[in-house]
Amino acid sequence: MKVARPVLSVPLLVALVSVAAAPASTPEDVAPPAAWRPFELGSYTRPVSTRVAEAQKAFDQGLVWAFAFNHDEAERAFAESARRDPSLAMAWWGVALVNGPHINNPVMSEAQSRKAWDALTKARALAPGASEVEKALIEALGARYASPPPPDRAPLDAAYAKAMLAVRSRFPADADVATLAAEALMDTRPWDQWTRDGKPQPGTAEVLAGLEEARRLAPDHPGALHLTIHALEASPRPERATEAADRLRALVPDSSHLVHMPSHIDVRVGRWKEAAEANERAMAADRRYQGRTGQIGFYRIYMAHNAHFLAYTAMMEGRREVALATATGVVAGLDPAFVEENAAFADAFLTVVGEARKRFGLWKEILAAKAPPEGLPVSAAHAHFLRGVAHAALGEVAEAKRERAAFAAALPKVPKEFYWGSNLAADVLAVGLPYLDGEIAYRLGDHAGAVEKLREAVRLEDALKYDEPPAWTVPSRHALGAILLDARRPAEAEAVYREDLRTYPGNGWSLRGLATALEMQKKSAEAAAVEERFTAAWARADTSLETSCFCVRKSRSDAPAGTSALAQARTTRR
Repeated sequence: MKVARPVLSVPLLVALVSVAAAPASTPEDVAPPAAWRPFELGSYTRPVSTRVAEAQKAFDQGLVWAFAFNHDEAERAFAESARRDPSLAMAWWGVALVNGPHINNPVMSEAQSRKAWDALTKARALAPGASEVEKALIEALGARYASPPPPDRAPLDAAYAKAMLAVRSRFPADADVATLAAEALMDTRPWDQWTRDGKPQPGTAEVLAGLEEARRLAPDHPGALHLTIHALEASPRPERATEAADRLRALVPDSSHLVHMPSHIDVRVGRWKEAAEANERAMAADRRYQGRTGQIGFYRIYMAHNAHFLAYTAMMEGRREVALATATGVVAGLDPAFVEENAAFADAFLTVVGEARKRFGLWKEILAAKAPPEGLPVSAAHAHFLRGVAHAALGEVAEAKRERAAFAAALPKVPKEFYWGSNLAADVLAVGLPYLDGEIAYRLGDHAGAVEKLREAVRLEDALKYDEPPAWTVPSRHALGAILLDARRPAEAEAVYREDLRTYPGNGWSLRGLATALEMQKKSAEAAAVEERFTAAWARADTSLETSCFCVRKSRSDAPAGTSALAQARTTRR
């Protein structure tokens, strides 16, 4: 089956199983698995038109799962609610709702389209027994689907958003309505709430206003908190979502995705430890979840995303062993047959282990790694890039040049329809060509040429679409800054590191480089202050730093040895 490209920032991950995400149950067979039982999802409830306590409980579970993007589990819960109370229209509304598109998968399979329409039909038939707001929600959902579904469902998504805004106007004191209306708007522009220059896209202000009102009405609303993070993470002021992130951390214990979500804001505001811990807790929730259900479809991608995110944060914290082990585990868990069948999306995800090795300067491990399987052009090209960087770092310039030629030859072989998360894979790999050229120039002693090429890599990296974790995992500025320091151009290096810290606040790699740049300029007080920040950022690291990139083994300082905390802090890698 051909997969439509998800436009998301749960990068490659959601794309990996968008073809395999068969809905969990059907309107013709609503009986849930015999082992169905409630999960620990917090205390949020929405009273619906039923007198059957177990139907209400199952409905609440379904709604929270829907807000948590576990749509398969939500459907099972809504199906249980319908089984407990066959007259409950809102149970069928829920089944229809969660078979629809969402920001991480804006397409619908034929099976989902059929199920959504059949469930909507049942909800409409039972609507006379529903409350006024329930009738309005069912009626609005009718704008979202058609039978047969059209080839382009964008008009349906727009119609549903318009209908939900009308419901919100009728019921302004309903936090669920406000949240669902905001989500409907976000679905019309998935992962595209902000322009490249930080301006809100059309509809973004309405999304934020609706979510703010939902949180005012229900401060611990799981859906409003979740969507607030997504709505603001790519904005110029992601810190506006810190309260939402902190409220969400322990609110829904068995939903790993909601446990994970605060990390999207943590990394944007420099809380790397908190981001890592959120994903560790999320992975623990995943282990509990796996122990309770054997029916995991699309949600496996959110589970993989938790591990991927942990590997990324561990890289930024200097925790080499955690980063390597987690990245290796994620890739090992991917079915090779599935990767081959869905290479247009899955191929790029296989690069995570190599990126971790590059991050920590494990050059010999990169060179010893097996070549990617045949038929994976992104992995093949990336392997040549990594090998070129490794050879350059080891001073093996001739070998680096050979790998550079192989990398350049591999780039045109990457099909245009191959993606690296939200970006074209070719656009991501294009960053590597000037990056590798810069590394080679540096090893040849051409500092000026190296700086020029790495600045080009930075420009290409900056032009990539927002992803979390970012598609270009190891910032090019880390190599650029290190080479500028080695070329005794500390003022320029300072500017590079300060810019990187605006993008990745509090990351120890740039703090290390910035402290050195300041010390080389005799800005002792500022250097000492940054050194303190570095020490805090590196508190959990198992890797010591001399510079911001292992491609440069040591940054040269004009200060006499032992004259500052910075000099005392420098040690070799443990």
